[in-house]
Amino acid sequence: MLSDQPNLVSHLEKLAAQLEGNLQFDKLSRALYATDASVYREVPLAVAFPKSESDIQKLIQFANENGTSLIPRTAGTSLAGQCVGNGIVVDVSKYFTQILEFNKEERWVRVQPGVVRDELNRFLKPHGLFFSPITSTANRAMIGGMVGNNSSGTTSIVYGVTRDKVISLNTVLSDGIKVVFGEISQDEFDRKCGQKDLEGTIYRQIFDELNNPEVREEIHAQFPKKSIHRRNTGYAVDELLKAELFEGKEKFNFCKLLAGSEGTLAFTTEIKISLDPLPDPVEIVVAAHFATIHESMKSAQVAMKHPATAVELMDKIILDCTKESIEYSKNRYFVEEDPEAILMIEFRGKTLEEAMAKGEALVADLKAGGYGYAYPIIEPEKVASAWALRAAGLGLLGNIPGDPKAVACIEDTAVDIEDLADYIDEVDAMMEGFNQKPVHYAHAGAGEIHLRPILDLKKAEDVAEFYKISLASAQLVKKYQGSLSGEHGDGRVRAAFIPLMVGEKNYELFRRIKYTWDPKNIFNPGKIVDAAPMNKFLRYEPGMETPEHKTIIDFSNVGGILRLAEKCNGSGDCRKLPGSGGTMCPSYMATRNEKDTVRGRANTLREFLTLDKKENAFDHPEIKEALDLCLSCKGCTAECPSNVDMASMKAEFLYQYQKTHGVPLRSKAFAYINELNELGSKVPGIANFFLSNSLTGGLMKSILGVAPNRHLPEISPISLRKWYKKNYPTLDGPAKPIKSVFFFLDEFTNHNDTQIGIQAISLLKKLGYEVKIVDHEESGRSALSKGLLEKAKKHAEANVRIFEKLIDGNTPLIGLEPSAILSFRDEYPRIVGKELLEGAKKLKFHVKLIDEFLGQEVAAGNIRSEQFTDKPQKIKLHGHCHQKALSSLTWTQKILSLPANYSVETIPSGCCGMAGSFGYEAEHFEVSQQVGELVLFPAVRKAEADTLIAAPGTSCRHQIADGTGRKAKHPVEILWESLREG
Repeated sequence: MLSDQPNLVSHLEKLAAQLEGNLQFDKLSRALYATDASVYREVPLAVAFPKSESDIQKLIQFANENGTSLIPRTAGTSLAGQCVGNGIVVDVSKYFTQILEFNKEERWVRVQPGVVRDELNRFLKPHGLFFSPITSTANRAMIGGMVGNNSSGTTSIVYGVTRDKVISLNTVLSDGIKVVFGEISQDEFDRKCGQKDLEGTIYRQIFDELNNPEVREEIHAQFPKKSIHRRNTGYAVDELLKAELFEGKEKFNFCKLLAGSEGTLAFTTEIKISLDPLPDPVEIVVAAHFATIHESMKSAQVAMKHPATAVELMDKIILDCTKESIEYSKNRYFVEEDPEAILMIEFRGKTLEEAMAKGEALVADLKAGGYGYAYPIIEPEKVASAWALRAAGLGLLGNIPGDPKAVACIEDTAVDIEDLADYIDEVDAMMEGFNQKPVHYAHAGAGEIHLRPILDLKKAEDVAEFYKISLASAQLVKKYQGSLSGEHGDGRVRAAFIPLMVGEKNYELFRRIKYTWDPKNIFNPGKIVDAAPMNKFLRYEPGMETPEHKTIIDFSNVGGILRLAEKCNGSGDCRKLPGSGGTMCPSYMATRNEKDTVRGRANTLREFLTLDKKENAFDHPEIKEALDLCLSCKGCTAECPSNVDMASMKAEFLYQYQKTHGVPLRSKAFAYINELNELGSKVPGIANFFLSNSLTGGLMKSILGVAPNRHLPEISPISLRKWYKKNYPTLDGPAKPIKSVFFFLDEFTNHNDTQIGIQAISLLKKLGYEVKIVDHEESGRSALSKGLLEKAKKHAEANVRIFEKLIDGNTPLIGLEPSAILSFRDEYPRIVGKELLEGAKKLKFHVKLIDEFLGQEVAAGNIRSEQFTDKPQKIKLHGHCHQKALSSLTWTQKILSLPANYSVETIPSGCCGMAGSFGYEAEHFEVSQQVGELVLFPAVRKAEADTLIAAPGTSCRHQIADGTGRKAKHPVEILWESLREG
């Protein structure tokens, strides 16, 4: 701990002043980087964010002089603990993110290590090229990490692994000297050996070692079978033997060794990689269903005799986890009955007919062999969602309830495809001996199945099993002459078994290589060689009790708020960038800071709630800082595979934190906005004068801490409730209504967006629906967002009492504002008292967004296209975050397409950046605008002047107005204006 090393603090402060980038060694930063996606935890000395090679050289010098180490890190999704250590974590994901040079003709690109794989491929796609290794983390995995781990992914059976693509690497060696590694001739090799520096030493050492016939013989005898192309156990000295210097015909290239070396030999600053032509454009997937794992493994062998581009497995445990995910349950459409396993086999072609012919030929072979019971073929338009289900496998395992989790320790073994079925049978028998039924998923076609035992690493006996299972697995892999690591690397979890896998002589060779390159062991120590025991430095102390925390929101379905945070397994889905689509996580997309990810926030909550010693466990400024930029968009509720609901945890945190520190004036003002609007509605003209006047409005903004650039919402001249009572009987509509609906007067529509409410009620009446409004309370959304949970609970309970006897499947409750009406569906069942719980749960099924209701009525034939204009109109639609998370934007697209010649384009935006009151707050204004500028603002600005901008959310419409000057309309406004006369 830094507190134990006061002298080092001054050294770190001095280093920080010397760097162009940043060096952080505060408590929060060190907690954020104490874990990756593995089971390990070790608090680092500091976290560095270098901006230049000079910064990296200074860090190397500091490590050498102060006896510490450097742990390289990109996305931090490593499963074996490669990014965990007690030195300085060097995060290159923030600044080393440039595509430096591209040569289309020679098909290569030179990048910095922090370039995201999918972002690179978006750049390359217009040129007809791509970087082919594709991991399940491809939308946040970075090229540097892929090189460090020698990543493979789903298509390695066709394209090979990352090592096969690396042309050259710019590095900094452990003495601080910059060196470029790439292909060299024998003459160049000889010249390198003659150098009197560290570079010359490493060339001489590798020649002396591999020129020894006994060393080469030992490598051939002990290394995995040559037929296994996924082989990451130890250092890839077997690849170097293919050089013309030794046994092969290739030019010598140290990149073969550095790929997969996990940052233990040198620090990489630039990467030159070869590219492949884009695959055939038409993609289909055969989803073969099996009653047993063994049958699926045999079928993988059959599939590999066909021109498949991917052969991937999902087992029942994974498939069952998808049922509990809002986002991924939608992608189960192809699953028939209850299979023990599904093989997803991809085929491509230039035409659909060509791809389908390949798929149908495989299905015929499987049927002829008696393999499988269902073979749906997923056509191109649905393939992406099917692969999204497979890609979410790692994160979905976090949905297993309770403390036992699917643990990564034997998940990376690879064997020859011909051995796969027998090997998996033996694995399953071995696991049965441990009373385990492991999870099976991933790369069946490559002979690599990601197997995971279910263990509770908070228990000492399960920690012991963790080691025993890993050892037994290693012994079995060795029996089949397989690779203990196919693509995830050795890290901490497998390094201790390397002597078993390759023999003591080869292991000592690895050690000699390591300490020749890195004499002082400053580069990622304890990985590959000289590792700590694999069951040490875990996230949890064996035998520890999980602290229980009393909360207002009910988290009992996951075992409490701390266990909800613990569901995050570090897979880093929340680090995806705007080009990948989706909402999660808007603040990270804007800042690129780890603390602004769902993972970072979950890790912070876990760290401080677990180790807390305070009377109020939530009274930690570090948690407050980590949660500060959470926009409560609920993107993680749907898109996080582990369903880590950060919006609910933030609301609870604010409530608990404010017990000690009080509720700020601004939070009270926003939470009581309905009451303030009620007061202002008595004299709306005067209220609006004070809100809009630069003097009084500016003073009010200054006192409350509202951004001066923001326009405060004005109060309508008449509330919607008053308008309804006065005007509803006079509205046009058929004498006999189709059905009755209750309309929820949310606090925003009632006082600020009254005209939209008027048009919604008028539209419903005109279309044949009786609209009822009863006295009820506000939704409580504003109170929820500010942590005033007792106030929110009061509103929720009152509304449940009012509506539980009024609404049902025939008479729903519908609302305009997504964040308000969807509170019934999301928070109400978790915040009301036990006596109202059943009522709240029933209500959630009969409460609908107006978009949902109208869309369902269209599907029922009660609303027809002919009732609307046939004039052409273009519409760009921005969806509300809560709607995308808890409902679907499909309903809005559907109703806006009702008029025959209306064309609707959905803007691929995530959160708008306003997020209720967030964007009004002075200290959040800049981030709010950055979020808007990611996708939404540019798309709106590019829209033609006569294109309508549609946005269901009131805060979204205000953000669009403030950010672009364009007026956005609620979809019901557009429909009302498009109704035919009569």
